[in-house]
Amino acid sequence: MNHFIIDYDSTFIKVESLDELSKISNGDDETINNKISEITNLGMEGKISFSDSLRKRIELIECNKEDIVKTVEILEKKVSDSFKNNISFLKNNAENILIVSSGFHELIEPIVIQYGIKKENIFANKFLYDNDKVIGYDKKNPLSKSKGKVNILKELKLKGEVHVIGDGYTDYEIKKEGLANYFYLFIENIKRESVVKSADYLLKSLDQFIKIIKCKNFHFHNQKSKYYF
Repeated sequence: MNHFIIDYDSTFIKVESLDELSKISNGDDETINNKISEITNLGMEGKISFSDSLRKRIELIECNKEDIVKTVEILEKKVSDSFKNNISFLKNNAENILIVSSGFHELIEPIVIQYGIKKENIFANKFLYDNDKVIGYDKKNPLSKSKGKVNILKELKLKGEVHVIGDGYTDYEIKKEGLANYFYLFIENIKRESVVKSADYLLKSLDQFIKIIKCKNFHFHNQKSKYYF
């Protein structure tokens, strides 16, 4: 059985959801928005720990539930083109698709369930609230910490071939720790050069991934090679 582990930010959607939330909550404050984007990229490239990246970004974002609702409305229009074009693949394989993201449930679930993803197959962080105001996040959630995705996969104990699709170092870590057979670096939206060398395949779109999976004689001869389909 194949299991498809799919990242959310810059993979399922074209953008980083926390960056978009910051733009809503902080308005035109480019200093803060640019700082958050910078921290995001450092974390995704593995240059700072993910736990530090998340903590620093949340400290800079002052938001409430209304901001989250507005951000979701924007994210609905930011789904990656190849995901929108392959909604039938997503729905037909819903049992085997897991969204494993270090982003936030509130910004993920409303989007991905429209594409057939099951709620129980969504693994993400969650905000903490004081009435309507976001005051932090659940630090007990494995995904709030470094190697969070690795620890989620350890808990799941998936049987069969595990395919990871994502744009960042935290996605590669799943393969690095021996919990996935293949890591596909998704470059439709962004290409992180520091992660390229770690990828089994470079994907310009979800279409190319589907071609690989459908290939009867799918066989990977050189683990260090990079393939475009």
